[in-house]
Amino acid sequence: MLYCLSRYGHSRLLMVMFCLLFLFSSAYAEEADIQEEQPALSLESDILFLDTLSPPTDSEVVNEVPAAALSLPPPLEPPPLKSVSVMLDWYLSPQHVALVAAQERGLFTAQGMDVELQTPADPTIAIKLLAAGEVDLALTRQPILHLLVHENMPITRIATLIETPLNAVIVKGETQPENATQLSGLHYGYSTREGADILVPELIPRSVRQTDAFLSPQSVHFNPVSAFDEGNIDAIADGFFHFLPQQLAANGITTHTVRYRDLGIPRHDGLIVIANSDSLARQANTWSRFLIALDEASDWIVENPTQAWQLLTDAHPILDNPINADAWQDILRRIALSPAALDTRRYAAFETYLLKEGLIDAELPISRLAVDPHTL
Repeated sequence: MLYCLSRYGHSRLLMVMFCLLFLFSSAYAEEADIQEEQPALSLESDILFLDTLSPPTDSEVVNEVPAAALSLPPPLEPPPLKSVSVMLDWYLSPQHVALVAAQERGLFTAQGMDVELQTPADPTIAIKLLAAGEVDLALTRQPILHLLVHENMPITRIATLIETPLNAVIVKGETQPENATQLSGLHYGYSTREGADILVPELIPRSVRQTDAFLSPQSVHFNPVSAFDEGNIDAIADGFFHFLPQQLAANGITTHTVRYRDLGIPRHDGLIVIANSDSLARQANTWSRFLIALDEASDWIVENPTQAWQLLTDAHPILDNPINADAWQDILRRIALSPAALDTRRYAAFETYLLKEGLIDAELPISRLAVDPHTL
């Protein structure tokens, strides 16, 4: 019986194996037929991608490159220039050349400033406008600075343009007075507080001023030529010695000059830039950049005096005249090479002089009178 079962099992196994072989052979035959139907691949054959590898795209949607990649961004605009107004001491002249050169050569612009030079209708109002905040900077002379600061005017020197006095006593006549007595007997005119409050007392002793024959000095209102022409004065206490003698000579009036040093007045700065002391700390960076431009201008002027004169007269043709041309070389020698640099001994000496003459009650600290903006 076991034998019969064994033979029956083998028969079943053989039938299963035969069926499997038949199925495999049929599948192989179908695959071969399919391969025979497909053409051989060549360079001209179309390549088909399965949908699963390349998802369908909407033909109406176009992926554009961002605009930022197609064109450069617009350039950044430079920051706006800071406006700075400078009130001159009087009409524009060669002594202002550092300001003109810095403006015309773009040195102020390079420091981020738009500087406007203004001429006062009345020179006496320039410092008043500065104290009131109507202008940013003003020009004056060192002696006037001392007098006004002692009157609590909120002003401080921040730069020097001309290192020596530009004014002197201009006296009618060719003969030099031989002594102080002759000078004291003259009838004086003046234009500024410097002439009225410092020079006149120096020239005319109190004993003379107390006599009945004494003629009080008179203001010439910044027009000394007319005062001389009309015979109203014998001398002016604070005339510009570069220009006034030549102007008077053109009208037939001869003069001679008495320098301040010959009268015992200490050497001092002839032309300075002053700022409002109340805003000095707040504006320190601006004034420092202003001084950088002036420093570069002064250096260029000294290195290129001929070109500097040409620049000055091209920018302001009214200055191109024989009187200014004759004064040019002497003014060049007096230009401050480092406008910000402060000679504290000079300011201290002038305070001492004013105290000695009884013009002030006490000396002020130099920091109240003058500063170097680079050190603030």
